[in-house]
Amino acid sequence: MDCKIVTIANQKGGVGKTTTAINLAAGVALLDKKVLVVDFDPQGNCGSGFGIKKDENTIYEVIMGHISTKEAMIETKVKNCSLIPANINLTGAGIELVEKEEREFFLKKVLEKERSNFDYIFIDCPPSLGILTLNGLVACDTVLIPLQTEFFALEGLSQLINTINLVKKSLNPDLTIEGVLLTMLDKRTHLTDDVAKNVIGHFGNKVYRTMIPRNIRIAEAPSYGLPVFLHDKHCLGSKAYEELAKEFINGKG
Repeated sequence: MDCKIVTIANQKGGVGKTTTAINLAAGVALLDKKVLVVDFDPQGNCGSGFGIKKDENTIYEVIMGHISTKEAMIETKVKNCSLIPANINLTGAGIELVEKEEREFFLKKVLEKERSNFDYIFIDCPPSLGILTLNGLVACDTVLIPLQTEFFALEGLSQLINTINLVKKSLNPDLTIEGVLLTMLDKRTHLTDDVAKNVIGHFGNKVYRTMIPRNIRIAEAPSYGLPVFLHDKHCLGSKAYEELAKEFINGKG
């Protein structure tokens, strides 16, 4: 199988984007796929979720040409899953890249060299539509969009879809939407059903059948520096991300 690069993006914060990057990547790796996670958010939360904090040798140094991807890559506690971490220095890259030619292609250039080494590469983008997210959209084959099941779920999403279409038109013609993932599901409310129906009405079969519930174990896991599978493999959250990983590989992967 050729390597697939998947960017996980939504400019709205708090939708479970980083949580999905960590746990989907871990779930896919546990299905015997070789996985690389690229933390491309200056907050560095993806690294924290794997229990990795780095002051140097991050994705910033890689895209600026100071070190190789190999020098920044760290093996996580999940078998088959490696990480290139980020930290606040990446904010500087957002400013520095604006001045450079082909500024949207810096991440693509470094990740293309890694395609032969992995089955999947996941990019966790910041909650914005700036130059870092643009780099993520240019570097990837597909975009996975997490959406919280709340009243304002679709608000602002048109801006992300417009950005994806613009990138497809001018910078990455093969870019497609991998899927839309409903997160923070609360089955006790009618609102959840309404939002799900609304999203399916917009995106049809691009919406994953698997939906991620609100689950205390998912919320706790990052404070232990662990994906939910390693924190509590029997909890509802682990089972949901396990199902998502299978659906991702078999259905939309």
